[in-house]
Amino acid sequence: MSTDPMTFNKPHFWDRSETRLAAILFVVLILLNAVLNPVRFSPANWSTVLGLAAPMILATMATTLPFLAGRGSIDVSVGPLMGLINVILIKVVIGDLGISSPWIIVPAALLLGLASGALNGFLAAILRIQPIVATLSTYLIYSGLALSILPSPSGTVPGWLSALSGPLSFIPVGVVIVAWPFFKRLPFYELLMAVGSDDRAAFTAGVNVPVIRFFAYVFSGLVAGVAALALTALIGSGDPNIGPGYTLIAIAAAALGGVSLAGGVGGLAAAFIGAADIFLLQNVLTSFNVSTFMLQAAYGLVLVLAVCLNSETLKARFQTWKASR
Repeated sequence: MSTDPMTFNKPHFWDRSETRLAAILFVVLILLNAVLNPVRFSPANWSTVLGLAAPMILATMATTLPFLAGRGSIDVSVGPLMGLINVILIKVVIGDLGISSPWIIVPAALLLGLASGALNGFLAAILRIQPIVATLSTYLIYSGLALSILPSPSGTVPGWLSALSGPLSFIPVGVVIVAWPFFKRLPFYELLMAVGSDDRAAFTAGVNVPVIRFFAYVFSGLVAGVAALALTALIGSGDPNIGPGYTLIAIAAAALGGVSLAGGVGGLAAAFIGAADIFLLQNVLTSFNVSTFMLQAAYGLVLVLAVCLNSETLKARFQTWKASR
């Protein structure tokens, strides 16, 4: 591997066995869901299905960006941030201020996400607090603020926002997917993957590693802002308790899709596949009346298995075992 970040060789989407496995699992789960829920997964209801899946997919994409920066970069505050933006939009912007214009609500959600990303980046990348500690702190802050602003679920959303979970459900996820190829053409993307792959080599080559990691959190916050809009559209109200539930699911989905938690490998395509797998698996288990508690256990099991699949140590030992047979 080259030590020059500008010539870093990025693995192709299909070059990782984990991502190929996640893609195969996606096809299997799609077919299984079509059999178990033929009405819900009929072409006429695809926009509704995408609206249901959008918050999870976008939360996973937001979680993925810090992972790419490597050296333990993680953002566990994505879920509570989505919840906080949700209650601010419902209680403050729509409720108290009486604003329903998309030209105000959408920028407000994105700016709140950017502000959170800058805060997390400052704590984790600039002050160099352990990322898990820094983002767990903001996790708790956001959860507390959300409950303070809106103690119980309430409020309504304007029609245009509600449509983002129905006929216009392709917009939130589509915006991020369309922006991703342009993002990958930026020099920042090359530097991000180089830092995530080998931050010492990148630093030696003159890359400002803390700044790259800082902006990974900033972009993560921006995507989390889009996820908050999708979440608000889906539930049609404000709910201070719904956001934190996305944290574990997003991490598990990113790992399942083949995003390396060690950094430098993966992308939003892998995140999308992993999140789609989790969503489809959730639907299958729900069809068999699996309890919410068992769903949480399933997410934990998926995370453990995905991390094991991503473990280079386990891969090396497996290769050694195969060679010795």
